[in-house]
Amino acid sequence: MQGRTFWQGQWKSLVAILAVFLLCFYLPVEQLQQWPRLHAAFWNALYLVRWYAQEHVILCLVPAFFIAGAIAVFLSQEAVMKYLGAEAPRALAYGVAAVSGTILAVCSCTVLPLFASIYRRGAGLGPAIAFLYSGPAINVLAIILTARVLGLSLGVARAIGAILFSVVIGLVMQALFPSPTVAPAVSPPSPPSDDSPRSLGQQVILFAVLVGILVFANWAQATTEAPLWQAIAQGKWWITGGLGLILASLLVFWYQLNLSKVLLVIGVTAVLAWRFGSQPLLPFGAAIVGLGWLTSTARGEAKAWFESTWEYAQQILPLLLVGVLIAGALLGQPGSEALIPSQWITQAVGGNSILANFVAAIAGAFMYFATLTEVPILQGLLANGMGQGPALALLLAGPALSLPNMLVIRQIIGWRKTVAYVVLVVLMATLCGFGYGYFWG
Repeated sequence: MQGRTFWQGQWKSLVAILAVFLLCFYLPVEQLQQWPRLHAAFWNALYLVRWYAQEHVILCLVPAFFIAGAIAVFLSQEAVMKYLGAEAPRALAYGVAAVSGTILAVCSCTVLPLFASIYRRGAGLGPAIAFLYSGPAINVLAIILTARVLGLSLGVARAIGAILFSVVIGLVMQALFPSPTVAPAVSPPSPPSDDSPRSLGQQVILFAVLVGILVFANWAQATTEAPLWQAIAQGKWWITGGLGLILASLLVFWYQLNLSKVLLVIGVTAVLAWRFGSQPLLPFGAAIVGLGWLTSTARGEAKAWFESTWEYAQQILPLLLVGVLIAGALLGQPGSEALIPSQWITQAVGGNSILANFVAAIAGAFMYFATLTEVPILQGLLANGMGQGPALALLLAGPALSLPNMLVIRQIIGWRKTVAYVVLVVLMATLCGFGYGYFWG
């Protein structure tokens, strides 16, 4: 009897192990060696992941993780959510909902319980839907990486399109389903808590300094004759260093970090900057490590900041690197094909036809993109012939929707509202992508 119970509980694992073993045992290595596309896929995956590690992780992703961690710890979500309630003015409710993604830095998974909570606690359907879309669609990490990797124009178009989408979709949903205007509250709304020892102005200063460090560290070389742009490009590391000193002062005076430790990090960073001025990644990386050391060994809010930052890094960075590897293996890199021939991509989403934009939008809506992985995937697609318009259509439909996401939304608002929401996202992404490709593609 005990043996039968064992087999009933473990047979799936045994079958999986046996399948993997047989695959390894009969792996046709000799035949695979004769397939040049497989070799190209392997090396393209390695080259692409190295490029991402060198160009984007230290300068772009890690500072963005610290910003996301600071948002999670220092900015009260309750204080933001109170503006989405049924009693809030419509302009204020939709305005807050439309930019909530940049404030809360939530992904498509995290936004679902927040959406369910604010909807069931009395938020209007329109503002709640606007929040549901904008949360993952204008995730601050995704917007930064899009502009950095795919180009400033596509990053700006994604941010503006997502903000406008959220408002329009919320208004249309409210018009389509006007009764009841709000969901029945399962419990009375809790009063917002704001027990932060610092004022809103101080929090704004902290976020401004962190965002400034991220922006100027990634400031592109001058591609225009504009004197201001050229001046910033030439002196961006002086500006970044100055903002770093301001951040160090804030950490000491507002967050009570140990002064001697802060001075030690400043000294090490300054020495490395003086000694290796032509390799700015080294002192910048040392400063990042120093910030992690300072916050992880502190107490209270500073330690919570590090823990939240580390949680973001653990959740996102492995998925991103795996996504880069997969994108490199399937799609290659600019100028080099991998497993998927470029003509396949050109035929499906090349150019800027309505059909190409619709295919990109519907594919993005049903595919599941882990946070930020849509960027390297799109980079490979663009290099293999995808049009600029369909790329924007996928960016506007993909991160905010997926099949698992739809199933959860259905449980909250029902099938009719869910289908209407999905159709609106796909249609608007198609039209927006077509318009972008027509004027700027």
